[in-house]
Amino acid sequence: MKGIFNLLSPKYKIKRWIFLIIFGMTLVCLGIANIISYKTLESKKLFETIISFVFGFIITTLSIIQIQRRTLEILVEQSDTRKKKSNDNTLIFNKKVYNQGPKIVVIGGGSGLNTVLRGLKNYTDNITAIVTVSDYGNTPSDSRKALDVLPLEDIKESLIALSYDEKEMEKLLNEKFEEGKLKDLTFGDIYFLAMNKVYNNNFAKSIEQSGNILKITGKVLPVTLEEIKICAELEDGQIIVNRDKIAEVAAERMKKINRVFINPTNCSPSPGVLDAIKEADAVVIGPRKLIYKCNSKFIS
Repeated sequence: MKGIFNLLSPKYKIKRWIFLIIFGMTLVCLGIANIISYKTLESKKLFETIISFVFGFIITTLSIIQIQRRTLEILVEQSDTRKKKSNDNTLIFNKKVYNQGPKIVVIGGGSGLNTVLRGLKNYTDNITAIVTVSDYGNTPSDSRKALDVLPLEDIKESLIALSYDEKEMEKLLNEKFEEGKLKDLTFGDIYFLAMNKVYNNNFAKSIEQSGNILKITGKVLPVTLEEIKICAELEDGQIIVNRDKIAEVAAERMKKINRVFINPTNCSPSPGVLDAIKEADAVVIGPRKLIYKCNSKFIS
């Protein structure tokens, strides 16, 4: 009973509609009373009776609709933890709508993938990010060398992109210790190493469960359980293992690139990747960057 009276609080904006329902019902009753009490009605009285009845009926109906709408909005506001825009007065944040949204798989890595994820999480909870496991030839960080973990930068960035509070999640996963035995180690690397041990060195399971623990939207899966290196073979047979050096070495030697490939060439997809793709309503290939340079012009 106390909860019902709480709905009359000004912050819920329901009281006004209750008063309008009472006013509308009064007009309807007045119109019915005129019809019943008078044997004959003059044109003026008949017109007033009809106006009273119709106007009262319209006010009552609209007020009931507004109360139902406002009640649903209150339920959504109380049960949903998503951030809302201050000028949003719709039911867009209804969790049920998100949970029943399309199943979307996004494949890729880097800023392009994360830009796509940030947009998609506003429309559905059923997102699966299949993320590359590669450092793209960059020098491993001191933290990664010390802990001997797989390259996790893209996975961490995807978890951040799908998190409720991206700034706080980024601070947490990228926090670097400056002193003591943990000096130069980052919390993210330590956390994923611990998760991997908790799940008996099941790297894919540890990443998937990390998403549940960190309360992200959707889930993140590594594309494979092996470190991927992007390589290129020049026309003279030379193999360039460092991706960042491919263009530089090819230009220096003035040799064409015969093929670009990954090493190992026979790496298998991690558990859950193929099933996610089969069940998806849409598959988005997320490029590492959304801006490419072509003919000296940037095309977004």
